[in-house]
Amino acid sequence: MATSLTISRLLSPASMSISTAAATRTAPKSLASKFSLSPLALKLNHRSRLTRLCFATRTTPISAILSVGDKLPDATLSYLDSAGELQTTTISALTSGKKAILFAVPGAFTPTCSQKHLPGFVEKAGELKAKGVDTIACISVNDAFVMRAWKENIGIKDEVLLLSDGNGEFTKKIGCELDLSDKPVGLGIRSRRYSLLAEDGVVKVLNLEEGGAFTSSGAEDILKVL
Repeated sequence: MATSLTISRLLSPASMSISTAAATRTAPKSLASKFSLSPLALKLNHRSRLTRLCFATRTTPISAILSVGDKLPDATLSYLDSAGELQTTTISALTSGKKAILFAVPGAFTPTCSQKHLPGFVEKAGELKAKGVDTIACISVNDAFVMRAWKENIGIKDEVLLLSDGNGEFTKKIGCELDLSDKPVGLGIRSRRYSLLAEDGVVKVLNLEEGGAFTSSGAEDILKVL
């Protein structure tokens, strides 16, 4: 009988109300109550954030400001002449009234750039020019002294111009920055690998690689469309 009375008192509305109020005062607030969000809202919000992150990860590496049909933005590039004097040129001077190939590498002296990308254009320079190409230039976010040393190391003459975009001016204007700051070799901000064909400064072909990959920006890929 005493047991029944105790249980009934515990289950009475007044007791439950008091217990609920006490629990409300003493229990720590959950993350959902703190931000006034239901568990479902939290779940949906979490899923939404994940979707956006995944979308950015997939699309950022293959996007750029530049696209086919665009006029190339002007920028100043530098190089050292045969006497070792610093000279400058511009994108406009390289492309105006001409058929020009510009290709970019993430870094001078790096393996893929030195063994495949640049040598490919040097080797095919004659064929490319026979098809009407006036200018072939390699652009890299390196200083002019490094580009000169790289040119001499590979043994390039006048087949390809090696041009320094040392401050990344042109690279930024076309949206092709490549952030390699997390790499232990200290490359920092460089250029994505790409090749493009421009006629009178207008982009006709753009082969933009994902990061530093080398799959579609070689000399052979440009030859196929000439």
